[in-house]
Amino acid sequence: MILVTGGTGLVGSHLLLKLVQQGKEIRATYRKGSDLERVKIIFSYYSKNAVELFDTIQWIEADLNDIPKLTLAFKDITHVYHCAAYISFDPSDYKKLRNINIKGTANIVNLCISNTVEKLCYVSSVATLGHHSKSINEETYWSGNQDQSVYAISKYGAEMEVWRGTQEGIPAVIVNPGVIIGPGFWNTGSGLLFKLAYKGQSYAAKGITAYVDVKDVVLAMTQLMDSSIENERYILASANVTYQEIMSMICKALHVKSPKKVASKVILSIGWRADWLFSKILRRKRRLTKQLAKTLLKKSFYSSDKIQQDLKGFEWTPITESVSATCRFYLEKVGS
Repeated sequence: MILVTGGTGLVGSHLLLKLVQQGKEIRATYRKGSDLERVKIIFSYYSKNAVELFDTIQWIEADLNDIPKLTLAFKDITHVYHCAAYISFDPSDYKKLRNINIKGTANIVNLCISNTVEKLCYVSSVATLGHHSKSINEETYWSGNQDQSVYAISKYGAEMEVWRGTQEGIPAVIVNPGVIIGPGFWNTGSGLLFKLAYKGQSYAAKGITAYVDVKDVVLAMTQLMDSSIENERYILASANVTYQEIMSMICKALHVKSPKKVASKVILSIGWRADWLFSKILRRKRRLTKQLAKTLLKKSFYSSDKIQQDLKGFEWTPITESVSATCRFYLEKVGS
């Protein structure tokens, strides 16, 4: 039996659909308050028998730090996809990020060890990789002094727990996706790009990073888990493009005006300071941190050569196609 943590997230929900369509026996965990109905909606995007597929999944409410419930979730499990994580770039969430992403992953690894799980797949991020002026690959390690975001630090710590697991006998693979493009989650992650574009954006930065289709992420994960490959990490990146270019693609597909002004270093510096001030006055979460502002300006080129070498015939969905498909789902949601 396969266990999927974080089954109600973007990657988790698409992964569940892939696995149940393959006829696999699945158990999935979710946090209290998570929206299980959203998973059905994701399934309905791609299948006419969404409810029937959803009903084949064994759901267990289990927080990553709830050992008794996690222990029950691990009964008879042979393979684990660890997708659950907390995403925030707000420094005030650092303790929560460590508790969920690092401590929670340590719990998953420990249960994999105690249950002699055959293989573990962990969903990390390109945020855990170091910076290079030319090309970043799986061997580009950060030095620890690159002013990384609190999110990146927590995901890096989680990766260390997975590598510890490999030293204790659990075969594992780690995937490091770029910004994941996919439908259904419009208030978090990359979904916010579509929401912001539709509302109208005046500014866009020229920083460069990697983007990848959620279905490509899922395909890579399942192929790696079904292969003999173990104790390796893989960058998942369809294309390296600027934030300005990705916003222009989204705006074009949504039939709205593209941002014309460039968010310069000065503008972003003012922006993250103003955001800090407003977060204190209004007691709300940070939206633009110092680290995020730097990321929007940074030009990072990620190489996905390794996975294409190790998974013969693996091909990426063009990012324009990913954006167009996601925009169609967004317009259906807005028009409903």
